[in-house]
Amino acid sequence: MNDDTSQNPPPVANTPAAPPPQQGARNRSWVWIVPVSFVAGCLPWLILLVLLIGAICTSSRGVVSERGKHIALIRVSGTITSGRGGAGVFSGSTTGSDDLIEQLERARKNKDVKAILLRIDSPGGSPAASEEIYNELMRIRQAKKPVYTSMADMAASGGYYIASASDKIYADESTLTGSIGVIWSFADMSELYKKIGFNPQVVKSGKFKDIGSSNRPLTPEEKALLEGIVMDTYDQFVRAVARGRNLPEADVRKIADGRVFTGSQAKKVKLVDEMGGIRETILAAGKAGGITGEPKVVEYKPKLSWLDVFTSESEAAAKLAITKRLVDQLTGSGMGLR
Repeated sequence: MNDDTSQNPPPVANTPAAPPPQQGARNRSWVWIVPVSFVAGCLPWLILLVLLIGAICTSSRGVVSERGKHIALIRVSGTITSGRGGAGVFSGSTTGSDDLIEQLERARKNKDVKAILLRIDSPGGSPAASEEIYNELMRIRQAKKPVYTSMADMAASGGYYIASASDKIYADESTLTGSIGVIWSFADMSELYKKIGFNPQVVKSGKFKDIGSSNRPLTPEEKALLEGIVMDTYDQFVRAVARGRNLPEADVRKIADGRVFTGSQAKKVKLVDEMGGIRETILAAGKAGGITGEPKVVEYKPKLSWLDVFTSESEAAAKLAITKRLVDQLTGSGMGLR
């Protein structure tokens, strides 16, 4: 008997093949997973950024909202520059004339402000910026709103230019002030250029167009021209101090040779009225403004939008001022009240 089972294989069940994976559904799931993951990863950083910007803008948006009689405290810190000052997060320490004048105008127009207190800690800076701030302070004085200055570590040169427009100036005994004068220095690097083989070529429209160039020394004619500019600026400075301090111009010129005074020395030559810190100045300013009891002090700050935090003109101005200061120190150039 033949064994058919050894010859013929058993029948195989006809099982349908598994369906291919649903490619479209899988792609649709990735469409949602990717953006959700991205948002989830970025959300904490976005929240942190919003909180940071909000905190900065809140602290720098300008005057604190308060009613009633008070003293407006306005700070002058660092180098005095034209335009916007160092209000940005990444900026250096500068005070811009535009910022400061805007704060002074707000204080002048606010009827609740009975006196303005300047807290100055500055070595000086731009003659034009100092003059603009001085003129604004004199307008406030003419409006019969008291302006008092409290000098911190230093209120020299342009810093004193501004202070001289105050009704009263207070300083600590160890404060450094004065330095009434103008300086404009240039570096002659022509010998160094020869040694290193650097030979710049200059094309100019007039003989004075490259005045002060480091390629060559000043000519006698150029030096006389620059001295005229310096002395004219100096005369403006002296007249401003004499007017602001109600002193004879001749008396101011006797001490306006660039020398620096301590606070106690400055009082003896009538550049300062009283010895005292910010506390004493606040009490005196409050009394002058007709405030009885403990004066309320509101600090006025430059207005700062959320965009200014990272891209403001103030940041650029501060960085430019710092860079210019470094270049001036390296080359000895730049005119200023310092």
